[in-house]
Amino acid sequence: MEDKTLFKLHYSAEVQNAIENNLPIVALESTIITHGMKYPVNYETAKAVEDVIRKEGAVPATIAIIDGKVHVGLSEEQIHSVSKADNFKKCTTRDIPYVVMKKMNGSLTVAATMHIAKMANIKVFVTGGIGGVHKGVSESWDISADLLELSRTNVSVVCAGIKSILDIPKTLEYLETSSVPVIGLKTSKFPEFFFSEGDCDVPMRLESEEECANFIYHNNDIFNMKSGILFAVSVPKEAQADKTLVTNSINNALKKAQANNIKGQDVTPFLLKEVNEISGGESCRSNVALIKNNALVGARICVAYNNLQKKRK
Repeated sequence: MEDKTLFKLHYSAEVQNAIENNLPIVALESTIITHGMKYPVNYETAKAVEDVIRKEGAVPATIAIIDGKVHVGLSEEQIHSVSKADNFKKCTTRDIPYVVMKKMNGSLTVAATMHIAKMANIKVFVTGGIGGVHKGVSESWDISADLLELSRTNVSVVCAGIKSILDIPKTLEYLETSSVPVIGLKTSKFPEFFFSEGDCDVPMRLESEEECANFIYHNNDIFNMKSGILFAVSVPKEAQADKTLVTNSINNALKKAQANNIKGQDVTPFLLKEVNEISGGESCRSNVALIKNNALVGARICVAYNNLQKKRK
């Protein structure tokens, strides 16, 4: 279905029904499908994540651009098609107008998904890990647009922290400068994507999904803050990757990327692919587990926030 008031966003029937009945909706990115994992793992993971969200009482809305149309919510057939396709451009926020104008296919990063979620009035977004400040930034100035979008777009992002291939301390400093709340759920140490605990402290800690929902309410509805919120959720300990193995894999992958002059938007998918191959698939297994866990937590936060809003009205 098409909503003419929101720049022709195309809602799936499931999402349209959720909007009309004020049901909790959780946004999901599509780059993890097209650039994060190989088929059929990407398809199976995307479907499993949506099922986790439905079981918790929320509605999943995977966001992608297909033939120039921005889709908020995909059918199972569309997810399968996207999973097998090789013609999807990786889109950050700046790329959306171009891909729509050219009637291309585009998979959305964290930044782009946040932007469309805001347009669709979706408050909670679940992803694996966000982008950030790349290692060697003093030479490359490579900083993900995810951080800029978090500073200006009021959508709550549930993730397993910052991707382990990045400079996590510098990324956290950037977020602090941008006044983005960074919250550890049941942890005082900032999760490092593949690893349940890192070396950096979290500025704030909350103990439950209900507390997270209450924080969103205070941030959004009471104080009308303009930035997003980052909820960091530790990957389950039984699913975390071997830190030494993956760290060594990351260092080797970084050297290979530099030797092959890989830059810009190509860096992250290249590094993730290399790390998975070098680690014998261990990083991918951890990635699948953490995105499912994030979906569980994100759906619970979304449902709690939806219930809180209903009570306040």
